[in-house]
Amino acid sequence: MRFLEGVEENFRFMVLEVTKQVENTLKVLENPDPALVAKIESRDDYIDNLKSVIENKCFSRIHTGFGGDKRAIDLARAVNIITSNLERLADHAVNIVMQSQYLRDPHFIKRYDYKAFFSEITKALRLVVKALYNQDITLAFKICRAEVTLDALFKANFDIILKDLRKGESPENCITAHNIFRYLERMGDTILNIGEAIIFAAVGEKFKIHQYEALKETLGELGREVPISDGEFHSIWGTRSGCRIGKVEGARQGARTSGVLFKEGNAEKLRCETENIRRWEAIMPGLPPKVQAFHVDGDSASMLMEYLGGCTYQEVVLSGAPEIAANATFILEQTVRQLWQETRTDRTVKAGYVKQLTQRLDDVYRMHPSFRTPAMEMTGVPVAGFEAMLERTAELEARFEAPFSVFIHGDFNINNIVYNHEEQRIHYIDLHRSKDTDFVQDVSVFLISNFRMPVLDSLLRTRLDDVMKEFLSFSRAFAVENGDATFEARLTLGLIRSFITSSRFEFNHRFAKEMFHRGVYLMRKLDVHRQSGKPWEGFVLPDDVLIY
Repeated sequence: MRFLEGVEENFRFMVLEVTKQVENTLKVLENPDPALVAKIESRDDYIDNLKSVIENKCFSRIHTGFGGDKRAIDLARAVNIITSNLERLADHAVNIVMQSQYLRDPHFIKRYDYKAFFSEITKALRLVVKALYNQDITLAFKICRAEVTLDALFKANFDIILKDLRKGESPENCITAHNIFRYLERMGDTILNIGEAIIFAAVGEKFKIHQYEALKETLGELGREVPISDGEFHSIWGTRSGCRIGKVEGARQGARTSGVLFKEGNAEKLRCETENIRRWEAIMPGLPPKVQAFHVDGDSASMLMEYLGGCTYQEVVLSGAPEIAANATFILEQTVRQLWQETRTDRTVKAGYVKQLTQRLDDVYRMHPSFRTPAMEMTGVPVAGFEAMLERTAELEARFEAPFSVFIHGDFNINNIVYNHEEQRIHYIDLHRSKDTDFVQDVSVFLISNFRMPVLDSLLRTRLDDVMKEFLSFSRAFAVENGDATFEARLTLGLIRSFITSSRFEFNHRFAKEMFHRGVYLMRKLDVHRQSGKPWEGFVLPDDVLIY
């Protein structure tokens, strides 16, 4: 590749120098030699300089953009990651040499199996250049798996060191030996990063080794090979729940799909999502994507789902023709109405909006500490602090319950709704939070997901405003039809929750403050109505709170 021509010599020297540092570190442990220690320390500066040279070249090439050549840019990024980790590995070698000088008995370390570490590390380092230059996934896996071996070696030697300490062996030597093995174990972490960077260079997507293994195992259940060529796997997004989502091309052909969706993450969340998908499918066939394979590996799991054709409702609203956007909204409302009607049960429920808010409040404060407002006094009038207002709102919420429950989406953001114009239908995705509860929760989340879109263009903002007004009108009509007298008050509580908790995802302090204050404003509106003594059936949400 063109990029490698510019850094090949520096990169080869970098790998060679780090390998020498590791080999010389082993020699120092075998036979302490002050001259060799000094050499290791002096060569560390040379490695640092090489890393800086390669880093500068990488960023220079990335900045020029390679004429839009993504593979070349990915390779530049991978080389930069690899050299950073090589430099870190060399630092660990220096740290080991420095620690060895604290051994009261230089031969004490020989009672443990440190040689196995060095053998594994040097084997991995000798594969780096070939694996990167040939974009060799198999060799990259061998490099990554060195970390597993090094972790096992560390555990075995750590257990022996503990036994020696319990037997009363020299504590100073035991602790120093432990420190040496800890640095050897950290070398495994850097080697893992190097292997994963090579996979990134070959595949064009950032994969943790456990994610790639999960994809391999899950595809294996369908009798397919893991994709390794460029273009077969495309990362779509990483969710805030920590799941990795991507599209695997070519699994199936047809009007509805053009591949499968791969999702990897917490086993409990994915298991819950799988169960919810099955329930949604029973309620309305075709609404959710079909689960084609599910694989569990300890605390992690992976699944393959049908990749749905169409685009997200968010994309339709922001970029679709006005008539298509209007049609999508109509079909969405018809779908939602049918789902609410079919899953309705005459069981009163409390969604607990203030409790949900409180559970996320630390994250809000962490992002925006100034939101933690204390009680104060203005012109002699006491003003309650935010948390005191929240407590009053929680007491007020205890009075309300939804007169019926429905099966809700649970994360009803506009990018979790897929619209297929050809089939004229709506699909739901990202369903691990689905449950039977107050339908107002989906309404409030949907409204705020429109409000918080980072869109300032007046035309697009008007589109979002119109969507919110239309969906609010639709929801109000459903509430009236179903005798829901406290809909407005509960929706206000739901919007308080969504306005305030959404601020934890917003770096723009001005906009985050706007959402937070709208939540506070709604709390005050509820409190004023409570003090008036008027029946809650007459309370009405001020619509303009949704218009930015």
